[in-house]
Amino acid sequence: MAEKHVVRFEPVGIEIEIDEDQTILRGAAEQGIMLMHGCKEGQCAACKSFILDGEDIEHDRYSTFALPDYELDEGYTLLCRAHAYEDVTIELLNYDEEMIRSGLPIQQGVAEVVSKDAVTHDMRHLILRLIEPDEIKFFPGQYMDFAIPGTEATRSFSMANTSSRESGLLEFVIKVYPDGKFSKFLAEKLAEGDRLDISGPFGVFTLREGENDLVFVGGGAGMAPILSLLRTLGERGIQRKATFFYGARAKRDLCFEAELRALEAKLPNFRYIPALSDADIEDEWDGETGFVTDVVKRHASDLTGAHAYVCGPPPMVEAALPLLAQLGVEEKRIYYDKFTTTGDPGEQ
Repeated sequence: MAEKHVVRFEPVGIEIEIDEDQTILRGAAEQGIMLMHGCKEGQCAACKSFILDGEDIEHDRYSTFALPDYELDEGYTLLCRAHAYEDVTIELLNYDEEMIRSGLPIQQGVAEVVSKDAVTHDMRHLILRLIEPDEIKFFPGQYMDFAIPGTEATRSFSMANTSSRESGLLEFVIKVYPDGKFSKFLAEKLAEGDRLDISGPFGVFTLREGENDLVFVGGGAGMAPILSLLRTLGERGIQRKATFFYGARAKRDLCFEAELRALEAKLPNFRYIPALSDADIEDEWDGETGFVTDVVKRHASDLTGAHAYVCGPPPMVEAALPLLAQLGVEEKRIYYDKFTTTGDPGEQ
């Protein structure tokens, strides 16, 4: 068994022991400490922190775009890649004090495929039933890691449902990439009754409490975690003003339309605004057109005080973040998941 060392997180004053063979992020997550993170692959820098005390830290492979050599020399680290070989003190640069102590410990599980229906030409609605354990607690908006059978690789997918407590089910919306390691397996081989090894929950893309207006901006399989959050609003009867902007290329790329329209009828302060960037003539589309960020700009001139949730392809997320800040959303109140695509280290 690997040695354990004390890792202290400042300025929150949390102290835990972590195995040498675990990354600091993973060790914290297994103990229910929800540190800010994104890709878990050393690519996005969401977990970048500073080493206040201790020198014996080694890193798994990471992108120097996320942690340039000069920052490493200055004492910065990526918690998703860092292993501590002595007691260390870490200064968290990006954290949410509301969430950090409210985490749920990671669980390992086995789940059976119930169905994998197509919801668009290139997205599948995968439903799993937990076998062992029969429940995994998670916050709406979080994600699970899937082990790809026959490989040592894993892929991450967000839950679209709100709980596994009563049904034992987990729902996912997964985009199929032609050469994606998991999504190709999903489309071509995975069958009803097959079993998958999963672990989680991970992520801090969760609904913050308050009376603030809510803005959701999504695209592609970014539908999944946002749908989980919207279903939460419906289940809890939350009356906060909320708008969901969803970007797609053509009408065939839209999904869960009936459910979202039903949610509009249930929640008078909720609006669903889909936008097509490349509508086909046969679509007979009379709704919003253009990139989803342009549509946000047309509909929301002042978002001061709002909480914003963004999830989808990297270009969409990268365009949405500065726009939301320009419209008045505090940067610390913009929560986002940026999906990677085929060919990236986190390819689906």
